Amino acid sequence: MTLSDLPIKNTETAIAGLGMMQRIRFLEEKITDLRKQQIVQGSVHLCIGQESIYTGAMQALRQGDQVFSTYRGHGWALACGVPPEAILAELLGRQTGVNQGRGGSAYFSAADWGFYGENSIVGAGAPIACGAALTNKLTKNGAVALTAFGDGAMNQGAIHEAMNFAAYLDLPVIFVCENNIYSELTPIAEMTRDTNLYKRAQSYGIAGMRIDGNDLEAVRDCVAEQAMAAREGKGPVLIEMMTQRLVGHYYGDMQSYRPRGELAEAKRNEPIVRLHEKLLAAGVAAARLQECESAARTAIEAAAQQALDAPLADTNTVLEHLYA
Repeated sequence: MTLSDLPIKNTETAIAGLGMMQRIRFLEEKITDLRKQQIVQGSVHLCIGQESIYTGAMQALRQGDQVFSTYRGHGWALACGVPPEAILAELLGRQTGVNQGRGGSAYFSAADWGFYGENSIVGAGAPIACGAALTNKLTKNGAVALTAFGDGAMNQGAIHEAMNFAAYLDLPVIFVCENNIYSELTPIAEMTRDTNLYKRAQSYGIAGMRIDGNDLEAVRDCVAEQAMAAREGKGPVLIEMMTQRLVGHYYGDMQSYRPRGELAEAKRNEPIVRLHEKLLAAGVAAARLQECESAARTAIEAAAQQALDAPLADTNTVLEHLYA
């Protein structure tokens, strides 16, 4: 028996998690639609299929903790509590966006919600998270920093430097590797001899583990346990969360590099489908789950309309918030 086969521990928490995952999914689908219409401009990286990582992690963390994501960060932001209308307004270049339209899809941040931003330099969020964790340690505020990155970023020097720095100083930082088995368009298996990336933690003398990133409760329980350890001064941890994205690396990626049948299998194993099935098996009425889905869809549709109705960013302020 695996963790995925175990019965649901808390039905209400799982239903809340399902609702958040659905909001993330519908948000990304709405962004896709707006990008197709060229209302959203520029590069867009979607997290469809990876929703349980963000939802489970944020169910485990607490107010005051800090999150540093990759450029695939819409889901992290929403799970942190950033209003969907503020996220969409940011992508649409509206004045009501979290950064007044300056950040766009891959650069926005929302510190008021503990989301300290995306980073379009692969692996560059990890050293910044170490800085936050060092502050947490020195001020003894009890907060934990979480930094997320992909499997490809595990081969970046900044990740190694950040882990070594965090290990030496016993910093309260959680390194989350979202392993969707592709480094952009290249399978991670073609880039490294050992694909068990969590084992690299051993070389820094810190804990490392691999979990099913498509299992909401497995993610939540693991992050909760490791966050508690970090708060107790037991130092950093590397958690490799196995998942798969159901869309291309970027909007417009046709995914011709994927083997035949791989995407269909990934869709059968994706987190929303799995949690829905587990809740039904636990005795939750199908009507209630339908209400949950409808509420999530309605919330995102309303947020999109609110963002579209908002005024465009004031170009006269373009030089504000710049530092030399």
